[in-house]
Parts: sequence; C-alpha cells; structure tokens
Amino acid sequence: MKITVDGIACEAQKGEMLLQIARRNNIHIPTLCHSDALPGLGSCRLCMVEIADRGRSSVVASCIYPVKGEIEVLTHSDKIKSIRKNLLMLLYARAPEDETINRLRKEYGVPDSIRFSGDKDEHCILCGLCVKACDEMGSSAISTTNRGVTKKVSTPYDEPSAECIGCGSCAYVCPTDAIKMKEDEGIRTIWNKSFHLVRCKKCGKPFATQEQLEYNREKLGDDWAEALCQSCKKAVTGEKLRDIYERTT
Repeated sequence: MKITVDGIACEAQKGEMLLQIARRNNIHIPTLCHSDALPGLGSCRLCMVEIADRGRSSVVASCIYPVKGEIEVLTHSDKIKSIRKNLLMLLYARAPEDETINRLRKEYGVPDSIRFSGDKDEHCILCGLCVKACDEMGSSAISTTNRGVTKKVSTPYDEPSAECIGCGSCAYVCPTDAIKMKEDEGIRTIWNKSFHLVRCKKCGKPFATQEQLEYNREKLGDDWAEALCQSCKKAVTGEKLRDIYERTT
C-alpha cells in the first residue's frame, strides 16, 4: 500500500512503523531514544508527527506507530515543530551543556536563555535506552532510581553491580554520551567497576572483558565466545566462506 509523507508517495507494509518508512525514503525525523536494535521505546517523543486518517488529524510517535492503512503524514508542520521546540526546551533545561541537545536546540530555535537552569555536568536525558539495552543483554545491572527531579539511571545503591559484565552496551546506545566508559592499559572502567580486557587472538587489540566472553559462551555457544574482535571475526568468516567457495568450484 502507499502512504503520503510530506507530499511524497511511499510504499509501506501493514504494521510497519512510520519512522522506518520515512527513513527508507530519506525523510528526516529527529530521534533520541530510538535504536534499530532496540525498537519500541518511544520515550523522548521527538519523533512525533501529524497524521490525517479518514478526515481525522492526530499526533503520534512515529517510532511506535504501525501503519494500518493509507494515511497522510506531516513530519514538520507548525504543530509538530512547536511540540519539538517545547520538548527540547525541557531537555536543554536538564542538560544545558550537552552537545547533542544543543545541536537540536539550535535546529528548532530554542533560545539559550530560558527560565529553568540545569546541572552543567548533566548529560542523561532519562530516555531509558541504556536500561533497555542492559535488560536485553540479560544482565539488568542498571535501572532508573528515585523519583521526580532526583530520578536517575544507576546501579543498585550506586555501588559496583555484581550483574554488570562490562560489555558497554549501555554506553554504546546512549544518545548523549552520558555514560562514561574509560579504557586504559587494558582496563575498562564503567559504573564504578573495573574489568580486565581480553586481547584479540588475531590482531592483539584489547576488545572485550572476560566476563563478557564468558557470558557469550553460556548464551551463544563456544564459537561466539572465541577471543576475536569484530573486525577479525568478520575476516575469519570471510576466509571460511572463500575456502568453501573454492572447494565447490
């Protein structure tokens, strides 16, 4: 079926999310909490769009809105730009020095002088993407704690978590680089916990913690737990495929 996004006719499958359709057609919709690997969060609401369906207009979050029929979509109407501007004003008040928030703030004309004042060292926008990543890994080492203005993402009691394997998934998906992960002389430090990094057997580069490899061995099997970095793993897989091809031709 076809839907119309900003006047552009786009092919769509029933049940497909609006954001996916827009991106496939090179139509920009800003997001903070969305990850293709961890879809369905819909907490930042920056991806809000306006839709017209059978004469009725409504505002929806495009990352979690499944297309069910032919609709018209506006991604940058005056109403949508106003919503995003207000959201970014609140995000800027929380994390005034964050580079990502400031880039979006300038894009939507949010002034740098607002009535609220936040912590200049704060970068977390409480989108929840890091918590979801940790849960998907099966570790559940971090979660949101406290309420109201003191709400934050943390390990239990801000202590090193016994469940954390130091994989860094939370830091990799964070849209504002709020989660600090340091690597120095073969030691990775994250969430107040230090991990020894294992070196790749092929290139010698430190790439994963021992706890992470043991977790992969238990969950995915020995082949996935082999001490090879992603680049070398791809190279080895390519070599195996080449050998198979040469033997069969």
